[in-house]
Amino acid sequence: MGPRAACTVERIAVSTFEIPTDLPEQDGTLSWNKTVLVTVEAASDGVSSLGYTYADAATAKLIEEKLAPIALGGDALGPEAAYAQMEKATRNLGGDGITAMAVSAMDLALWDLKARLFEVPLATLLGATRTDVPVYGSGGFTSYDLGTLQRQLAGWVKEQGIPRVKMKVGAHPEQDHERVRAAREAIGDEAELFVDANGAHSAKRALAQAQKFAQFGVSWFEEPVSSDRLDALRFVRERVPGGMEVAAGEYGYRLEYFLRMLQASAVDVLQLDATRCGGVTGFLRAAHLSQAFGIPVSTHCAPALHVQLGCACGAVRHLEYFHDHVRIESSLLGAPKARDGVLGFDPALPGFGLVLDTERSAVFQRAHVELRAH
Repeated sequence: MGPRAACTVERIAVSTFEIPTDLPEQDGTLSWNKTVLVTVEAASDGVSSLGYTYADAATAKLIEEKLAPIALGGDALGPEAAYAQMEKATRNLGGDGITAMAVSAMDLALWDLKARLFEVPLATLLGATRTDVPVYGSGGFTSYDLGTLQRQLAGWVKEQGIPRVKMKVGAHPEQDHERVRAAREAIGDEAELFVDANGAHSAKRALAQAQKFAQFGVSWFEEPVSSDRLDALRFVRERVPGGMEVAAGEYGYRLEYFLRMLQASAVDVLQLDATRCGGVTGFLRAAHLSQAFGIPVSTHCAPALHVQLGCACGAVRHLEYFHDHVRIESSLLGAPKARDGVLGFDPALPGFGLVLDTERSAVFQRAHVELRAH
């Protein structure tokens, strides 16, 4: 049974959660020990939805003061209309960073609400072409000792059946040859091995590292240089060893960013993150753009959100099964876990199929605000 002809957004709740990592984490350019989750719940006609982003707590304040009033009282079946209004309202704030992540969380919640009102999974609403998407295990932080690194990567491959894994590099380049060697030893010869420098290197340093990594069958070099340097990124992409792809895009917030990256022939694979690049609306626009350039898409983090987008979008090659987000989404949001190297969704659950566990999440909650339509 579908929704009534007219459904308005009656309530929006915004919450912030601060969740410690299980171990200190570091990549090529940054270190951290907590993850901040900002959630948006939208309600209409007795139905409640969930969207979220991984961002600074200031994102919640922007949603509360600027974006929620736009959606409240509006058409619950028209998320794209709300998206256009949110873009217009935030013009003077700049479209990147916190602004984009706030818009993304709102858009995700509104699309989830629409699918729930129609009582179908989001992938079904969008037009699913498959029921699951391949994943790669992602973690391998530069703060891990070799034993921890090997146990994590081997766990994905040998215990969970995930045939591709990614590790962080770049914090200490002189150690990365040994770390990558240890990773290959742990996962065996058949699994794919990816590395991610998070923009830590110069172009020449990246090429030197790529030559070393190729000895261990590394087939993916993510952000070998800053993704803001499209000339350097293309320089590296054109010169890495054969069989090694260069990927970037996770820091993209607007469609124009991805267009510039694609026009520059800077990547072999474009990374998209719906929690940053405009939710469902922005993600689909960017994915279709990438498809027009003949470039495959890989989603960045937040696998519980991206699985249904991947099932509805043929451009998506695989999802990043990121250690921190898998831990959060499975324990607090009821997200499914990957099996035999793929992640699927439950066709019996509407929307994204996610529900915030209020009891488990309460210990991490730092703020909560509810707003209602007048």
